Amino acid sequence: MILYRMVDGWIVEHNDKAISLEVSLDKLLTHPDLHTFLHHRIRAASASVPLDHSKLRAPIESQEVWAAGVTYFRSRVARMEESEQAGSFYDRVYSAQRPELFFKCMPAKVVGPNAPVAIRSDATWSVPEPELVLVIDPKGKIVGYTIGNDMSSRDIEGENPLYLPQAKIYDRSCAIGPGILVQDGPLPPGTRITLNIVRGQTTVFSGDTTLDQMKRQPEELVAYLYCDQTFSAGCFLFTGTGIVPPDSFTLKTGDNIRITIDGIGTLPNPVG
Repeated sequence: MILYRMVDGWIVEHNDKAISLEVSLDKLLTHPDLHTFLHHRIRAASASVPLDHSKLRAPIESQEVWAAGVTYFRSRVARMEESEQAGSFYDRVYSAQRPELFFKCMPAKVVGPNAPVAIRSDATWSVPEPELVLVIDPKGKIVGYTIGNDMSSRDIEGENPLYLPQAKIYDRSCAIGPGILVQDGPLPPGTRITLNIVRGQTTVFSGDTTLDQMKRQPEELVAYLYCDQTFSAGCFLFTGTGIVPPDSFTLKTGDNIRITIDGIGTLPNPVG
């Protein structure tokens, strides 16, 4: 089942049947068994409603957005390349028991499918970071998955790791969508993530990875995030990227970014 946020409310789709939900995501994430609840609602509905993908919004309400870093080997290498002085720092983060977790943004800074993401104006080296995003309920249970684009200014972070918030947090620096895959249990290890960046009519970068390349388990990341923290409406957690464009690449205004994850869909965003 996939939850979509439309201009006028939420829709859940399953087996080509879509129904409207007169309830907020904040409320849905407090349900003790969201998967079963949505199945019952779909079976009880007599008719399907139209699903207009042009009206999709970011599938988030009042949830905070957090992120994990250096969870893939490729990300470790890229971070070490950004800053020679901090190279061993990122190596230690990759190998440490405690993961790197950082605050990404509040919902107001999140954009949805087809909405423009932004390049920070004082950055010279910017990239998208395609990531699996965990949707977590207030009790710390993973109830769903979506796609995220963690826009990042590599030159700012590379200058000094303490500049991470400036490299990561700014208006339209985060995209989420197209919907939330609600299911019991984890995604298959072979689940593929792909990134394509088109400039004009030319693909200027493409890459892919699979979830089995991620060093840390989602449950481990959630346990650290929820340690001594309360998320009354649940939380979204980016799980890190295993796809990093080469050092010679930087995004430009007008580029089109497409991130696809098996079973969830595609998150398209222009750079504007």
